[in-house]
Amino acid sequence: MSDAGSRSPQVVTAAGTVRGLREGGLDVYRGIPYARPPVGEARFAAPRRPDRWDGVREATAFGPPPPQEPLGPDGPLPPRFLDAGDDWLTVNVWTPDADPAARRPVMVWVYGGAYKLGSADDPAYDGGRLARDGDLVVVTLNYRVGIEGFLRIEGAPANRGLLDQVAALEWVQENIAGFGGDPARVTVFGESAGAGSVASLLAMPRARGLFRRAIAQSVPGTFFSDALAGDIAVAAADVLGLRPTVADLAGVEPRKLPDAGAALGGRMPAHAHRWGRVAHTATPYSPVVDGDVLPATPWEALAGGAARDVELITGHNRDEYRLFMLLGGELGRVDAAAASRALRLFGPTPDAEAAYRAAFPDASAERLYELVKSDWLFRMPTLHLADAHAAAGGRTHLYELTWSAPVDGGVLGACHGLDIPLTFGRFETLGALLIGPEPGPDAEALSARFRTAWTSFAATGDPGWPLYDTERRATRLLDTEPTVTAYPEEASRRLWESHTFGPLPLLEG
Repeated sequence: MSDAGSRSPQVVTAAGTVRGLREGGLDVYRGIPYARPPVGEARFAAPRRPDRWDGVREATAFGPPPPQEPLGPDGPLPPRFLDAGDDWLTVNVWTPDADPAARRPVMVWVYGGAYKLGSADDPAYDGGRLARDGDLVVVTLNYRVGIEGFLRIEGAPANRGLLDQVAALEWVQENIAGFGGDPARVTVFGESAGAGSVASLLAMPRARGLFRRAIAQSVPGTFFSDALAGDIAVAAADVLGLRPTVADLAGVEPRKLPDAGAALGGRMPAHAHRWGRVAHTATPYSPVVDGDVLPATPWEALAGGAARDVELITGHNRDEYRLFMLLGGELGRVDAAAASRALRLFGPTPDAEAAYRAAFPDASAERLYELVKSDWLFRMPTLHLADAHAAAGGRTHLYELTWSAPVDGGVLGACHGLDIPLTFGRFETLGALLIGPEPGPDAEALSARFRTAWTSFAATGDPGWPLYDTERRATRLLDTEPTVTAYPEEASRRLWESHTFGPLPLLEG
């Protein structure tokens, strides 16, 4: 039920009535609980259905962000993260008109952030342009990150952040018709850790039937074995002199607990003898292949046909790792020794250094360093996800973003995260960093193509380019002049074609 003609539209949900706002030709609802606050006796538990309320609940402000860490060990958190409430598990809805008869397609966004930060109140994730341009319903959600969401805690279910996402998708199934959405046409989409979450949802029995289509933008290849996740949890709790148990960690204030994770982040290289490659990344968190919540990696599950009935877009950006090189002060500073170390550590075979040098004979040391890290972390996991889904008979579309971010003369290329402002058509926060506060005509035109492709896929399953298969490998190149070609990163593909993205192990040592 809706009152879309007024300034304060209302919808009746399963838990009670919510009142939103009319903004820019849309009905907008913010901060609707899809689960109870995960505090007190619910701390570290699987999400539980929200309590019902009487009367009308105001849904005009975003729910508080979940407790989280900064991107780097020395980075500050924005003020909105420092003094917030406990009602972290909320959704936000943008709809042209909350008419139950409308049955519009629905797009549900899962943010990224290295599984340790992120929240739906970031202006970059405003769903207004997508909803208006695509004539559909956009939903964004908060889920637990960091220690609250992904640390392997004894006495708690694994992958609580993923379970939150499942609960939000269940809320969509139960309630979205009242907002004008079609529960039979739900597309879940996300970038980076959000894409890793989408890939996980494709593999999770608990998520089966909750969405029809999926878009995974820059899928990370880091999934943890249970043994590795348990060892990381011991190290994280040890920062506080505690054990990684519900009994011990539940006594720490939720907004204080990320300090332990941030401290561990600065100490990760010291654990390289046990954690391997993970110790050289920016985060000690990833989905855990625990055999229950996540029975197998997405690549194994999709190859076995687990999501054959879900239509998929997946893709990556050409120069994924360059953003992290900028943030880490590495651009222009990578020497031959650093490149050799990276090739040996992150390459797919024992002779990876020689193989990369042979495949890219004209590449500089810095370019080789960037290539192997881009390939290991995002490009090849994404490609292998497309291969697994297509080989099992799933409808698959592949893309590569090749348009260069215009800031600083294009030095960042088509870097990680550039697709976010292009997807949403919003140029605050990350968009301002990569594109500038005033996007030029090329950026606006490419953003319009992104939105058209994504919303068309959500409505019909067709983004406007051919299906991907493991023979022709048709790939959409997203640029000023988009084209379709065979997968363009063939040299990297061949280097990695025999590699298996399995759960990362705990090493002896």
